[in-house]
Amino acid sequence: MSTINRDLYLNKLVNAMHNGMIKVIAGIRRCGKSFLLFNLFTDFLKKSGVDEKHIIQINLEDRRNKHLRNPDELLTYIDTRIGDKKMHYILLDEVQMVNEFEDVLNSYLNIENADVYVTGSNAKFLSKDVITEFRGRGFEIHIKPLSFSEFYSVNQDKSKEDALLEYMTYGGLPKIALECDKSMKRKYLESLFLSTYIVDIKERYSIQKDDELNELIQVLFSSIGCLTNPRKLADTFKSVKKSSITQETIKKENRSYALW
Repeated sequence: MSTINRDLYLNKLVNAMHNGMIKVIAGIRRCGKSFLLFNLFTDFLKKSGVDEKHIIQINLEDRRNKHLRNPDELLTYIDTRIGDKKMHYILLDEVQMVNEFEDVLNSYLNIENADVYVTGSNAKFLSKDVITEFRGRGFEIHIKPLSFSEFYSVNQDKSKEDALLEYMTYGGLPKIALECDKSMKRKYLESLFLSTYIVDIKERYSIQKDDELNELIQVLFSSIGCLTNPRKLADTFKSVKKSSITQETIKKENRSYALW
């Protein structure tokens, strides 16, 4: 399978090495955060001469690592892996799955031979969350879906015009770029939208009215590229649907879609 290079983000990680801060890779789900950290950055470390035993990788989304979602278990595990005074690179994927993760990570800020890198989903890791959770010691690298040049790098069997049309139709998520079947692209996007993005938005803003949320989504999607008037939408829902959707709810929804 082709490998998609993400040199822009890899260089940002490399430039942030040993800066005394927690490097936080944030972005929408499935945009390539884990691949950047566990593949591209790890390969860079190894090629730079870093011994594997000094690279501590933990995928917290993996069921086999469920016990490490306990903050004290995670702290103990990392401590036991730091075996000498050489620099150790701590790479944690989906760190929001750990309760009180900020306390665990902040515990390594004053350890000279620990350099910490984590990924987190946007449900928990907006820019303001990074600033708040890490007390000004978090360095955010916000990763986006593939640019067209990145997309085209693994689709050079197509003409640029055809590749651009496909990119504009299905977007730039890495799995989409590597998938040839258009029906599979659609199914993947539909599944991701319903089972992941919507769930994240509902969780973050404690939204309970599914029917009204779905209708609001349809309204917002139908006006992409246009100005949105939250007050007018709220008034319409109130008068026509007898709904209690507020301007603030609509503003939050709009901000969430902008992240996609």
